[in-house]
Amino acid sequence: MGSNSSRIGDLPKNEYLKKLSGTESVSENDPFWNQLLSFSFPAPTSSTELKLLEEATVSVCRSLVVNNPRTGNLGALIKVFLSRTKELKLSAECQNHIFIWQTHNALFIICCLLKVFICEMSEEELQLHFTYEEKSPGSYSSDAEDLLEELLCCLMQLITDIPLLDITYEISVEAVSTMVVFLSCQLFHKEVLRQSISHKYLMRGRCLPYTSKLVKTLLYNFIRQEKPPPPGAHVLPQQSDGGGLLYGLASGVATGLWTVFTLGGVGSKAAATPELSSPLANQSLLLLLVLANLTDAADTPNPYRQAIMSFKNTQDSSPFPSSIPHAFQINFNSLYTALCEQQTSDQATLLLYTLLHQNSNVRTYMLARTDMENLVLPILEILYHVEERNSHHVYMALIILLILTEDDGFNRSIHEVILKNITWYSERVLTEISLGSLLILVVIRTIQYNMTRTRDKYLHTNCLAALANMSAQFRSLHQYAAQRIISYTCRHLRRYVYVLDKLYFPHYHCSTLQHCFSTLSDNGEELLSLTCSHILRSYASSLFSLLSKKHNKVLEQATQSLRGSLSSNDVPLPDYAQDLNVIEEVIRMMLEIINSCLTNSLHHNPNLVYALLYKRDLFEQFRTHPSFQDIMQNIDLVITFFSSRLLQAGAELSVERVLEIIKQGAVALPKDRLKKFPELKFKYVEEEQPEEFFIPYVWSLVYNSAVGLYWNPQDIQLFTMDSD
Repeated sequence: MGSNSSRIGDLPKNEYLKKLSGTESVSENDPFWNQLLSFSFPAPTSSTELKLLEEATVSVCRSLVVNNPRTGNLGALIKVFLSRTKELKLSAECQNHIFIWQTHNALFIICCLLKVFICEMSEEELQLHFTYEEKSPGSYSSDAEDLLEELLCCLMQLITDIPLLDITYEISVEAVSTMVVFLSCQLFHKEVLRQSISHKYLMRGRCLPYTSKLVKTLLYNFIRQEKPPPPGAHVLPQQSDGGGLLYGLASGVATGLWTVFTLGGVGSKAAATPELSSPLANQSLLLLLVLANLTDAADTPNPYRQAIMSFKNTQDSSPFPSSIPHAFQINFNSLYTALCEQQTSDQATLLLYTLLHQNSNVRTYMLARTDMENLVLPILEILYHVEERNSHHVYMALIILLILTEDDGFNRSIHEVILKNITWYSERVLTEISLGSLLILVVIRTIQYNMTRTRDKYLHTNCLAALANMSAQFRSLHQYAAQRIISYTCRHLRRYVYVLDKLYFPHYHCSTLQHCFSTLSDNGEELLSLTCSHILRSYASSLFSLLSKKHNKVLEQATQSLRGSLSSNDVPLPDYAQDLNVIEEVIRMMLEIINSCLTNSLHHNPNLVYALLYKRDLFEQFRTHPSFQDIMQNIDLVITFFSSRLLQAGAELSVERVLEIIKQGAVALPKDRLKKFPELKFKYVEEEQPEEFFIPYVWSLVYNSAVGLYWNPQDIQLFTMDSD
């Protein structure tokens, strides 16, 4: 069968590949195809080898690009594959290993060629190569057979209809990969594509009827997490001295294709990723996300998104409305279990977000679960390790929490779930804590990290919105959670006074005050040198009396004065001046969260009242602040009421005695004395043109996580990557 190419670098010299890409036409019935599909070399097992394979493929492809208009060999190869797939199901039933092996090899070659073709040429040129008509070599007629559409339909049938067995596992993965490659034209455009061959073929015509079946199959591939056959299964023929151009790739299970190292995250250095337990599940999920995020065609909504938005539970016997296209049913319990188990990956978190946001059936089912901790804990762990996650993954995790906290039932139930020994939470040993209190701790930690490091307004706004949604249902807060709510608020109250001081007295600010704030501990718990009350009494009252006259005008004048002292409009304001509005927004929201809890569930949260009383000196100074005066009324009333009862109880009270007095006082405090405010409710709404965020994000996941696919980073246009 000819010489054996034992190395990837030998591919351009291989006689069969040279014939495929050469000037001679090869009929689809020629014995050459059996020889081509039976040549072997070792499988690539690293990103370096994948890069070498890409470079070798490029040289063959470029030769084919030049000669194919005259030879039609690409069309002949595709026809060979198409004819074989008609017998694939029967071959699987008959355990015809060699037939399936060679069919897989044909698809692998097509995938490699298609990937380079898409990168190297325009869509118009690409379509010409797939519409070759043998009767008139070198010409392209409008009624020529469209092999690209036929190939896509065949891939959809292969994915959805071929039973998943040991001998069909690899060709199933390859079919999904080839569809991903077909859609990869987006990678080579800076702008989001709104008209492309993807829209032409996948949203209308012969492929459209497969929509719901394809989405359902991809979801079940993700749910089942089927592992590849073990190395000893001998699914495919053993490598010998001759035969098999792609043996090593076709038998990737045996030779380690699934241990491929990908190129690391977009914008990051290349890094090794753990071995995938299920390449089929991973590849299926990536394809599903790509399909779901295709933009709508000019006259057609994205059918794959419609399918994702409307599918129901297999236990739901109600009929689908006639207005819902591409509907299907799936086992929600299995889907929920898989989503809980797979949240370590960006793509699984993005799928969870997509389903919660877009499919009301899934959202209703999940919110009714009695084991929500299985879903929430992995999300909290993502946020807790914010330093190790990319910003998109953190956003998705946070938005999932925001969507969940829109539901009052969720906000109540999370305080009833008691957790023990949360090992990944390292700030403090948590031997026993409610899921609700843990959620509060992690969200506050995320806000604090953001305010000190990334300063992303979108992030802290959504964190605060999730806390606000929960606040009316706070129940039996853990003492540490209550302490963190109050101490985090205090940190910003102190920072606010410090910034005001520097704005009004940029050259003559009090060195004691400056020293006082510079010695704040990282977690904002205490001032190490002086109590804040003395300083605030010196400065806050005079600053706030100024603000109460004309709040915005006074701040504007102070800022202009500081700008003047810098002698140039080109010199940016210091961070503390730019941060003032952000700090004020955070303080306002935290005070509203505290107020909401006190108003709606005071008697359920003695630990919060205790923490508030412990810091009462600081809060009392803000009762006259014009921006917080209204919201401070209830907080001030609670502080005054409980301080009075503690004073009556005498000095040197134990913590237990103070809590007892607070519990008694909570019953005695007339509810009508607390002013009612509108309920804090925030709802997640996607930005306009969400595709501008999601499409680059999804393709970055494909670039980073797809099994056995490599793109030259220099060719990528959709997103930028760091050079280091």
